[in-house]
Amino acid sequence: MARNVEFNEEEAIQKATDVFWEKGYHGASLRDLTDAMQINSSSLYNTIGDKHQLFVKCLKYYIQNKREFLQNQSERADSPLAAIINFIEAASETIIKDANGCLAVKTAFEVSPKDDRIQSILKADNDFTRNYLSSLVKQAINDGQMAATEDPDLLADFIVASYTGWYELHVLYANSKQIRNLAQLLIRQISS
Repeated sequence: MARNVEFNEEEAIQKATDVFWEKGYHGASLRDLTDAMQINSSSLYNTIGDKHQLFVKCLKYYIQNKREFLQNQSERADSPLAAIINFIEAASETIIKDANGCLAVKTAFEVSPKDDRIQSILKADNDFTRNYLSSLVKQAINDGQMAATEDPDLLADFIVASYTGWYELHVLYANSKQIRNLAQLLIRQISS
């Protein structure tokens, strides 16, 4: 009779997320994942499912942590414009300091084009970020911190498109100064 292996699923998901983050979906083997999670493959299949189901859980875990970070950042900001600036600066520093980049951005290129479920998760995450930024822009306009002529949705799209492009630049050139300069340029553009 097979014995049931008990493990902390949240810790296992976090460890598997790190593997996917480092190696990508296709680069992470089942062995890599189960070794990191400190479980055997039968425990994985019996509790979480296959590699794809694990990846979905990991991506959702990653996105939830990112959302909590955004919420905490907004609560600590002195104003809506300060929250937007903090967001941009945090995005640039994450790009510079995290060798693995953004799991969501990496997944958008590696897995999303051929996987409707993953694409749906990523679209929902992008919509959340876009709505978050658009809401901050609207508040900043109402507070007189930004011009009333700004289109909050368009500006939110511009911010998202800007920092996602920085990931590619950093992968290609690993130039921290370049990323920080681009972040400051974006801040100047939205603050004027």
